Amino acid sequence: MLYSELYQNLSLVPTRKANMGGEESKPAWTPSPPSPPPPPKEFDKQWRETCWSKEERNRMVDDLRSFKLSDPDVGQLRCLLYGPVGAGKSSFINSVNNVFQNRTTGGALVAAASGTSFTMTYDTHYIQGRSGEKRLPFAFNDVMGLETQTNGLHPDDIINALKGHLPEGYEFNPFHPLSNQKKEFIQNPSLSDKTHCLVSIVSADKIARMSDDVIAKMKNIRAEASRLKIPQVVVMTMPDKACELVNKDVKRIYYSKAIKEKMQICSNELGLPMNCILPVKNYHEEGMLDNNMDILILNAMTQIMNFANDQLWNLQQHANQK
Repeated sequence: MLYSELYQNLSLVPTRKANMGGEESKPAWTPSPPSPPPPPKEFDKQWRETCWSKEERNRMVDDLRSFKLSDPDVGQLRCLLYGPVGAGKSSFINSVNNVFQNRTTGGALVAAASGTSFTMTYDTHYIQGRSGEKRLPFAFNDVMGLETQTNGLHPDDIINALKGHLPEGYEFNPFHPLSNQKKEFIQNPSLSDKTHCLVSIVSADKIARMSDDVIAKMKNIRAEASRLKIPQVVVMTMPDKACELVNKDVKRIYYSKAIKEKMQICSNELGLPMNCILPVKNYHEEGMLDNNMDILILNAMTQIMNFANDQLWNLQQHANQK
């Protein structure tokens, strides 16, 4: 290497200037810019308008008590609840009953742990009226929870229930759905036997972790319900476990960005529009009723009843044409 080239290369190496004491000066310290504040967890206003007053709660209770069916001879609108194990199907039935009894009830047995389905038979859960009143104009059927692979409820039995083929007290068998060759199979179901609204129950804290197998089963059941023109909604339970804001105050549910995100996941995974995703906090640990929890339950029931009654009207029109 020529001397001139070596000199040129050395001249490119940065040097530190010495201070008056002969020591090299240190580079000046530059503070790092402050981190941006975290995004807010809430919207500025409710993105789904909701009235939380006691008067609104009582009005919805009265409206549902006096709800007029499209066909009075049917007796009760039948709502079929299904979903993963531990999602809160039985708890939702009890929560609805709590609202109308104005006290804690336990008609639908709830498992203490979510690992195994507690519901083993196909039973109709009626909602009592006030003392001396007849049953309210809607009823629930709670079925075994869906599990992965061959465990849990066989999807064909849910389809049998949709069509009204399952008898009261039928015992579920995960491996052998009820065959139309069995004597207990209802061959000619009445309007009362058929499902008027399919209600998917999913928990907000687990929706993003549901197995592909369970989601596939739910989609297949939904597809059959759609073919039968049965209206469908999703009741999203346990919002308090998915959002700390809601855990502290249920009224913040429609301010919460986390809850709206969970509802959007429900919509995307199950294929239902956002206005059919109904968040509800079930009664579980509470010893006394809570007005705000009741409002969410009653909002869900009002939409379910309206959808189911529309379906009953459609079934009635087709029956009249035969």
